[in-house]
Amino acid sequence: MLNELTRFGLTSYESRAYVALLRRDSLTAAETARLAGVPRQRIYDVLAGLVKKGLASSRPGRVVKYAAAPPEVALERLLANHRDQVAMLERSAKAIVEELSAAYSAGQQQTDPLEYIEVLRDARAINERFAELQAGVRKEILVFTKPPYARPAQENVEGLELAKAGKARSIYEFSVVEDTAFFEGVRRFIELGEEARFVPELPLKLVIIDETIVMFGMEDPVAGSSELTIVVVEHPSLASVLKLAFEAVWARGLTVDEVAQQAVRAAQTT
Repeated sequence: MLNELTRFGLTSYESRAYVALLRRDSLTAAETARLAGVPRQRIYDVLAGLVKKGLASSRPGRVVKYAAAPPEVALERLLANHRDQVAMLERSAKAIVEELSAAYSAGQQQTDPLEYIEVLRDARAINERFAELQAGVRKEILVFTKPPYARPAQENVEGLELAKAGKARSIYEFSVVEDTAFFEGVRRFIELGEEARFVPELPLKLVIIDETIVMFGMEDPVAGSSELTIVVVEHPSLASVLKLAFEAVWARGLTVDEVAQQAVRAAQTT
């Protein structure tokens, strides 16, 4: 019971003193301290607190006595006090919400220019992110496929599904012909539906998805391709500009048969 009373806002000593007062018609401070187990030096402050909260009243006389308010009255007064506090908090909360809402609305108009930029350096993270982006393609994926390859063409299962759906166009460097396994993987993509072109050299690794998301690689100027940073940017304007560059390179590229014939002629002349 004492613990329950403290939940209504009484201190431990006040709870003890109130219960002690309930046992008598009235008690002196000394008697209350003894019955309640409250230190004598604290009892006057404790009783004054009960009187202030309306849980006790003092009876003047040669020796002042204290009487407890009936439990139903005492608890109702405690509840009323809590209700007043809650009402005050509600009023304060309303005022705070109005003030913070204005700041929140203003904040929503501000954007961090770096929020749409993602930087990846770990090979595993790069592969996982690329797989996620491939899985989300709705209309098209355009790719500058340039070594070093995060994943060989023959292992890119997700890419095969895009090729079958006719959503993929890729541009490769002539050097893929020199890697027999990789080149066969590329041929498989083309047989399934991927459109492909081949050029002597590509400026960078690049992926453009649905004219919205761009993923490109930046080599370390000192370490070269051994230290590759991949940047993912979700920005339609940038994607549109880079798609123009893709189309320009695509227009001067060779087909798979043309590049294969070129490789054969080169082998015959050596």
